[in-house]
This record gives sequence, C-alpha cells and structure tokens, in this order.
Amino acid sequence: MKRFPSTLVLTVIFATVDWPAWAQDFPRWQTNLTQPQDYGLKRVSSADPSGGNADFRPIEPGGTLTILDAEGPALLTHIWFTLYAPAPHHLKELVLRMYWDGERTPSVEAPLGDFFGLGLGDYFTWESELLSVANDRALNSFFPMPFQKHARITLTNEGREKVPLFYFNLDYRAYSKPLPADTLYFHAQFRQAQPNPGWSNQWQLNSDRLVEEKKNLNGEGNYIWMEATGRGHFLGVTMSVLQNQDGWWGEGDDMFFIDGEPRPSINGTGSEDYFLGAFDFGRSAFSYRLFGAPVKGEEHAGGRSSVYRFHLDSPIPFSKSLRATIEHGHANHRSDNYYSVAYWYQSEPHGPFPSLPPVDQRIPKLQPVGGPGNAAVIPH
Repeated sequence: MKRFPSTLVLTVIFATVDWPAWAQDFPRWQTNLTQPQDYGLKRVSSADPSGGNADFRPIEPGGTLTILDAEGPALLTHIWFTLYAPAPHHLKELVLRMYWDGERTPSVEAPLGDFFGLGLGDYFTWESELLSVANDRALNSFFPMPFQKHARITLTNEGREKVPLFYFNLDYRAYSKPLPADTLYFHAQFRQAQPNPGWSNQWQLNSDRLVEEKKNLNGEGNYIWMEATGRGHFLGVTMSVLQNQDGWWGEGDDMFFIDGEPRPSINGTGSEDYFLGAFDFGRSAFSYRLFGAPVKGEEHAGGRSSVYRFHLDSPIPFSKSLRATIEHGHANHRSDNYYSVAYWYQSEPHGPFPSLPPVDQRIPKLQPVGGPGNAAVIPH
C-alpha cells in the first residue's frame, strides 16, 4: 500500500561514546577486525562435561534448565538453541526467561517459539538482522544483551512430556571495566489475545460502511504489544496471527503512546504498512533484514501469518513510559488471534509484566467469535 526507502541507515546508540565500538555503529558491532579487542570471549554450552558426545541436556516436565549463570560486566552477543522434543506444542510449552543483575522478576519472559518469531507453534525458516531460524530447528538470536553484575537465563518445561535433547551455545564478551552507568538492558515481553474482542461481528467485508465510519483516535481496544515504565527505546516486534474470520486481517493501524500521551504521536496507516509490506503482502512470503512476512496465510478463517519489524534505523525512545499497540482490524472491528513478542531496551527496574497464560491457553486455536467464515467454528 505504501512505498518505503530501498536503503536504511542502521545506526543505533546503546551506550556512551567511550565504551565499546559496537555501540556506536550497529553494522559493525561484529567488531572492527583491524583493531585489538578489549574483551575476553566466553562460551557457555551444553557440551558433555565428560568429554564424550552427549552434548545435550534433558528437561523433565515441570523442570527448569539453567542455561546461563554468569558474572559481569559482560555483553551477551549470540544465542543458539536446537532441540528434539516429541510433544507437538513444545514451542509453546517451553518458557524462556532472562534475569539481569540479580533482579527477582525476569526482563525477558516468552514461550521459546514466540521469542524466535515462531508464534504459531510451528517451525519455519526465516532470517533477519537479529533473529533467525535455520534448517533444521536451529534458533539464533543476535540481540546485544549487556549486564553489569550477573546474568541468568532459564528454560522451563511447562508441558507434560520430557524434552530428551536440548542443545545450546551462548557467547558473551567479558570486560574488565564496568559498563557505563546509563547502560540500557534488553527486554522482551510476550502478549497474546485469543481472541481479540472485535466491537462487532455484524459485517461481511472489511470495507462495509459500518466498519469504515468507525473512529479510533485514542487506541481504545487496541492490541497491546508492550507497556513499559522507565527510560529506554523500543526496538521491534514479532507477531503471528491466526484468523478467526474471513478477509484481510491487516486493516489496523500501529499506535505508539510515548510518556503518557493521550493520543499517539506515532500513528500508522495499516498493519502491512507497519511491517513494511503493501497490499496484503502481495502474493508471497518475504523475509528481509529489518522486516518481513515469512508466513503469509490465506485470507479466510484458519489463515495463519507471521510478521516482524525491527527499528534499527530509528528505535522509538521514551523517557517515562511507552505503550506500543496495533489495531485488530479498522478501529478494532475484527476478532482474530494475535501472539507477539516485543523487544526493547530500558533502564532498570522495569514495570510488571502481564501474567503468562497457562499452557493450554497458549496453543493457537480457532475461536467462536461469529462474523464472516466463523459460523462453523465449534467452541473448545
């Protein structure tokens, strides 16, 4: 629907000018290979401590595996996971949590699949600058994750079946000097609406007059990606959609409410526009460095889509608070299911996260909401 620049300037500042070079120029955060490095590289992995080849860890039902327990100051630069798990919904049952500097509540909490953009509980291959899923079941994160004193990362199996094989490699840079006092910490928050409550199901097409004339200036009823208090900047979101109704799910605008403003100072023009596609994402899926729709579903009840956008060109700053939202249909008329993870950096302490839904409520299922294409849906 909209044109967008063919080139993007990828500059983002995470810290002060006298601390590591990667902080000043994101395209070169991989390191300047012509200069000596000021860190020691450390790795934590599932390697067999006996020297054998059993390079994995099992996770029992209800069990928690501590993946990382490391002292700072340091910068976690890469996470790689892969696993074998027979349970069909293991991407929704395994919960990833990250804690910085001894905090009691996690700065990251999300089902494993959702964190890596697999919000419908199925594997698919995709690639971006910060997250990727490679053949076969290889989950990669390249978000820079600094910590001053300590980092702890866990994975909890909330399912009923054992995960026999879980493999991991995490690389981090250990520094001899403290990080700057104003260093911002990585955060990620899972949200879902199963379903979003549409304000009406008495419509046949998204273009019905009943729908088109509805107004929404203050974001009432919007789907919320994240809410944060403190100082920081929003970096992006991955989102998956299971349609409960026929038609195009993307007739909804993104709205960002910065520092408590009653009306959004950033207001978009449509869901596919926010994710930098156009006209219902065209005929095929796509996956680029900062944006994409690696899963493009059919436009009817049961259609499944997955999308993402990262604001490396210009993260969205906030000084006191941020509420990042998107409409579900024009002025929130549709009742589809959304599953998302928002990613941002902020000062600590962070505000409370919403409670994680129970496992059975995290499994994507069609909902009996009425409206086009939904009459045959059976309540579960």
